[in-house]
Amino acid sequence: MAAPELVEGALSEGALLIRNERIKLFAGFLNALGLGLIGFAVLRPVTETFQLVGIAAAVWGLAGLLLHGEALYILGQLRSDEPPLRP
Repeated sequence: MAAPELVEGALSEGALLIRNERIKLFAGFLNALGLGLIGFAVLRPVTETFQLVGIAAAVWGLAGLLLHGEALYILGQLRSDEPPLRP
């Protein structure tokens, strides 16, 4: 049985670490942006006027939730430092 070989296009260890860190930074940026939208659109009106949130604030809050969800999805794109192998 032959030893497994690396798949073409596999990243070196250093390049993989850099890629993963860039993905984490971008996901963190989207997460912060999403949570900021939620805070601005939902929490600010509620604490200032003590009234229910309007339609526009609900839409901006939903946009924030979508950005937060996208950040979680992007974090799923992280790769292991073990290179993929061919069987």
